[in-house]
Amino acid sequence: MNGFGLWVAVVVAGVVVGGTGCRSGSVTSGEEKPATVTGTAEGLQGMSAAAGPRRSGGACVFVKPDGAQKFGHVGWGFRITGTDRWVYGAVENPSGKLYTPPGGDIGAWHTEGSYKKMLSEMSRDAHYPGKSDHPYSRYRCTNSSRSDVPAARDMIPVVEGRGFLVGVDPETGELTSRDCLDATYDVLKAYRTRHLPKAAKLAVPNVWVESLAGWTDNKLTPH
Repeated sequence: MNGFGLWVAVVVAGVVVGGTGCRSGSVTSGEEKPATVTGTAEGLQGMSAAAGPRRSGGACVFVKPDGAQKFGHVGWGFRITGTDRWVYGAVENPSGKLYTPPGGDIGAWHTEGSYKKMLSEMSRDAHYPGKSDHPYSRYRCTNSSRSDVPAARDMIPVVEGRGFLVGVDPETGELTSRDCLDATYDVLKAYRTRHLPKAAKLAVPNVWVESLAGWTDNKLTPH
C-alpha cells in the first residue's frame, strides 16, 4: 500500500458507520436488562479474572468490529473502585464526518450503572436513537490494581467537547485524530488502567483491540 492508500485507510477507519449515540453529554439510565454473554471468560458477573475483588479497579473496551467500514469502532467502561458501579460511554460520530469542530455534536455520551446494566446497554446499543447497523458485539476487560476515578471523570468532558477529527487538523495542518479510539484510550489512560497499550494517532481500532494482551475477550448478544 502506498502512502496515499495508507492515509485513506486510516481516514476511513475514523468514520463511524452505524454509531450508537446521537447527542453530546451524559444520558440517564434506564431499566436494567441482562445481556447474554458468551466467550472465553465468565465475564465480570461471575467475578472472573476480569472482575476481581471489589477493592480493585477494572476497565473494559467495547467493540463494533464491523463499524467504520470494518475498521472497527470502540467505546469504554471503568469501574468505580471498591463498588459494583461502572462508568461507560463512547464517541459515536453518527454523522460520519471526518471533522466536527470542538463543541459540535459528535454523538458523545456516558452514563453509570452496574456491570450487568453496562453489558446489557452496550449489547443493545441502548443509547442510539434509532437502529444501529453495527452493534457492539465484543468486549475485552482487565483488572487494574491501580485506578484514578476522579481523573477519568475529568477526562470525559474533555473527549466529549473537543470535536471529532480523522485527517488534517484545519487549525494546525497536522495529520492526526480525535476519534472514538482516542476518546477510549484517553479516558482509560486517565483512569490509570494497567496493561493499556498506547493508541497511536490514526491507529485502526480493530488492530489496537488485538493488542490488549491479557485482557479477557467475550462476545455480547443482545437480550
